[in-house]
Amino acid sequence: MNLRFIGSMAWYYGIKTIIRGPSYLIASLATPLTLLFLVYILSHGVLVKFAIVGGLIAFIGSVGLSGAGDAAFFRLQLRMQELYVATEIHASDYMIAFTLSYLVFAIPGVVLYAYLGTIYHLFTLFNVLGMIFIMVFLVVTTTAISFIISGSINHLRNIWGITAILTIITSILPPTFYPYYYVPNAFLYIISLSPTTPAAVLAQGIFGLAPFQINMVYIFIVEIIFYSLLARFFVKWQEKR
Repeated sequence: MNLRFIGSMAWYYGIKTIIRGPSYLIASLATPLTLLFLVYILSHGVLVKFAIVGGLIAFIGSVGLSGAGDAAFFRLQLRMQELYVATEIHASDYMIAFTLSYLVFAIPGVVLYAYLGTIYHLFTLFNVLGMIFIMVFLVVTTTAISFIISGSINHLRNIWGITAILTIITSILPPTFYPYYYVPNAFLYIISLSPTTPAAVLAQGIFGLAPFQINMVYIFIVEIIFYSLLARFFVKWQEKR
């Protein structure tokens, strides 16, 4: 594992991106915060705790999925991936660095939601630790999906529409801003193909907002492994001989 490369990429594409282009962070927060406001107004504050917890899940998921655009741009336009292949950097280094950079990029948004959660007295030591694990695993899974998407297209112009559609599907359809028990059980398992669904269900259970669903733990673990292995294939990395 090339820790120097991973740390450098996380710094440049995580922290430096926030400094150079804060508008990207604002744009990524715009949709979940808007939906939070609408949920607060329409439910007269009844579902606001669900919207805060789920909004954080939706935000993390959208940040991970947005990596598809960068990964495709690096591979197709800048040919940066070919440069890395010719060095001592391996595919796992590249994927870990990419994932870590998006996790770092999400920190200001996490702080904002943490502030909102504090106002509504949502946090205990147990659910904070549980939420940290969920967020880390969600970034890993959604970034893996980003690699799958970016590795399966041949032209850069196709990526923007795909990621926009996926971001909406993974943010609105899953029970991120409302209780998961509003969704018919059969449909809940169908939309669990999106990792934000088991993440949101588990978060609601951990925060005591809804009954804990142990089945979603297994689904989430399977998705982490499956999407990560699939991403390793689609990254199309040819190690130098």
